[in-house]
This record gives sequence, C-alpha cells and structure tokens, in this order.
Amino acid sequence: MNDNSQIIELFGVPKAMVAMIHVQALPGSPLARFPVSRIVEQAVAEARLLSDAGFDAIMIENMHDRPYLRQAVGPEIVAGMTAVLQAVRETVSLPIGVQVLAGANREALAVAMAGGATFIRAENFVFAHVADEGLMPEADAARLLRYRREISAEHIRIFADVKKKHSSHAMTADVDLAETARGAAFFGADGIIVTGTATAQAASPADVRGVSSVVGLPIAVGSGLTPDNLGGYWDDADVFIVGSFIKQDGQWHQPPDPDRVAAMIRAAQRMTSGRAG
Repeated sequence: MNDNSQIIELFGVPKAMVAMIHVQALPGSPLARFPVSRIVEQAVAEARLLSDAGFDAIMIENMHDRPYLRQAVGPEIVAGMTAVLQAVRETVSLPIGVQVLAGANREALAVAMAGGATFIRAENFVFAHVADEGLMPEADAARLLRYRREISAEHIRIFADVKKKHSSHAMTADVDLAETARGAAFFGADGIIVTGTATAQAASPADVRGVSSVVGLPIAVGSGLTPDNLGGYWDDADVFIVGSFIKQDGQWHQPPDPDRVAAMIRAAQRMTSGRAG
C-alpha cells in the first residue's frame, strides 16, 4: 500500500472521490455556443451539486472544445478556464483540479496558479505517443516542471496519465505500463493516473494494482468508474476520478444526474464504512 499522507494533505481524506466538470465549449472552439458568463454559471451550478452530494474534490476540463489542439491552446482558453475556476473556487470549499486538452499542461498549470487550484492532470508527461490529436513527439515533464518552478507554483500537484486513453502506444510497446509509471515517478510526477482505452471505458484492475505495486505515489483511476466496479479498485488506488457515470444517461457531454451522483457517493460510502468495519 502507498503512504496515504499525501492524499490526506491534498484532499483531507485517505481515499478521494473527484468529480469532473466538463466545461462547455469555450470561445474560439468549433462547438462554442455560449458567452463565458453562461459557461461560468453552468459550471458553478454543477460544482454546487457535486459538493453538496459529498464529493471530495472537483476537476474542471475543457472537454467540449473538441477537436482539441495539440499541446498548446490560445489565451482565450486560458482566460475562459481561469474565469470558470475562480467562480467555482468561490462557490465550493473543495480542492479543485484543472486539465486543459490536449496536453496543454503548462496552460493548465497557469490556470491553476491564477485561480487557486491545487492540482492538475497532465498528459504526455513521459514517453511520446500518438493521440487522436496527432503525434505527441516530446514528453512534457522537463518543460512542465521548469515552468512550475518559474511561476512559483510548486504547491500545485501534477497527476500524470500513463499510457493514456484515446491514444496509440505502439511506439513504446516494449515499455509496459508499470515501467512507464516508474518513468513518470522518476521524472517528478506527484501522482499517477491509470485509465481504460477511452472515455467511460474502465481501467483494468490488474493495471491499477501493477502500477500501485511499483511506485510509491498516489494512484488515481481516471476513467470508467461506476458504483458497481469501484470496489475492484478501492484497495489499490487512492483517487477516483468520475465523469461519465454521474451524467445523464452516463454520457459525458450531458449535465449531471442527481440520482447518479448520489449513487456514486453511496458506493464510496459503502466502501469506506466496509473497510472501517
């Protein structure tokens, strides 16, 4: 088992349930429909619902900005995400994380620093791969950690995806998931995220267990969590990032469904009380 003191320090609990807010398409992206004020209003309403339901943290992500830019976004996205983050932070007292797609890790860090978030989710931290946005030719750890030092944001934790979803990893087929996680830990990640092959696709419990056994960092499950499969990860992971299940009809692009939100929290409470007993 990993030392859970880092999780307690960051989230206030030894096992953290993190809810995703998929921010509506921001100005300049192909599917943009709303002004920033309305985007902020919707994110705030979702944050309030998720906080009241009992989630331990919230993450904001620009998932509606598809098709995604590769490893960099414009200032309009940074500005929009910062506006959302600041409003959400003023609404709820939970820790908040940021992800900016696709692989725009320094932009995410800048948003987090300006808006008061405590962690980011980083793609392409170690090892090149081919994503649906195209070739991710250069691992980002060196530039990202130097940038974090440059802007005095070392208090913001970096959770790194390994062999991430929506990607081909054929070019690193001789480097298994556990070794990739070791590489991310060696290069300074604060936590490791394990996913399935796509959004809403469950991660392999064996993969989560294998990564947990070789790195002494917090381990997060980053896709496909449901009340039915949560228990299969509970002993080996520390952070549980929930997006699709808690939305209407289990579809990530829909608004939260209060009944599904409640069902996910009940499942976590059963795990906590069961282990405590």
